[in-house]
Amino acid sequence: MRVCLIASSRFPVREPFMGGMEAHTHALALELIARGHEVSVFAAPGSDPRLRARELRPSGRAHLELMVGLSQHTFGHFDVVHNNSLHHQAVAKSGLLDVPVLTTLHTPPVPWLESAAPLSAPDSAFVAVSDHVSQAWSHAVRSRTIHNGVDPALWGFGPGGARAVWSGRIVPEKAPHEAILACLLAGVGLDIAGPVHDRAYFETHVRPHLSESVRYRGHLGTTELRDLVRTSAVALVTPRWAEPFGLVAAEAMSCGTPVAGYDAGAMSEVVDTSSGRLAPEGDVEALARCIPEAMRLSRRAARSRVERHFSHARMVDAYESAYRELAAGRGL
Repeated sequence: MRVCLIASSRFPVREPFMGGMEAHTHALALELIARGHEVSVFAAPGSDPRLRARELRPSGRAHLELMVGLSQHTFGHFDVVHNNSLHHQAVAKSGLLDVPVLTTLHTPPVPWLESAAPLSAPDSAFVAVSDHVSQAWSHAVRSRTIHNGVDPALWGFGPGGARAVWSGRIVPEKAPHEAILACLLAGVGLDIAGPVHDRAYFETHVRPHLSESVRYRGHLGTTELRDLVRTSAVALVTPRWAEPFGLVAAEAMSCGTPVAGYDAGAMSEVVDTSSGRLAPEGDVEALARCIPEAMRLSRRAARSRVERHFSHARMVDAYESAYRELAAGRGL
């Protein structure tokens, strides 16, 4: 199929990824290309050269200009346009196109995207990354759930270790400082990895705790991060918002590393009792009790859950099916 894949213009689609949406776009595009599809990616400058992406300049008009160009076939003809960004123009201007537009909902409703939904073309369709997100959007759009996936070959099984790991964007809503506090209560060392998006938060709530026990490892590429995760005893996942999916949890489980985290958003869709333990959101003491319990779980069971339910291949199979249904005019 001929697929137009629209990414965010804010961050390039390349390692080390700024977030799960960039990682999702990268994995989806490369696998579609490997399966023989013609994929045109539109993404921020500096994206992975393997994607051969056309540049979306980070300006307010980039996505509007792209939609106009697509309506005029400036970039060729496509069977489906997949909006994998959070930009409202790809939704609001979908009626300009003579091909269906599929939008992946990566977050709970945000005002700019929610207000664009009623303007979407009749043949537009929506996919949610979890049942939780689908339900959160149900007042505005009907969506099909396609869970995010990880590549078990890339996130390979590891032997574990003695320390805990936390990875992700270092921002208040991801709450790495609560992971630190829980690990200190549990008497378990912690390694933190990820980009510092909020410098003031990092300096106030993270840096004062850094020591031999609590280490900041920097913003790691996939290979380095995988090696850290697969040699950790447990992965801490501490969302203080309605987590749309929990990709870091799935990545850890693929490595055989059980999860101790907060039961927020879609976390309970990803982590079950065979692969981790979840505490009430914000309850640091309960989270601390979850850590040793998760460390005792079977690493093989955690890995098996990802292979059965959250594999990269399963995710791309589902997107291929959605593309074909839309291109045939059947809707979702």
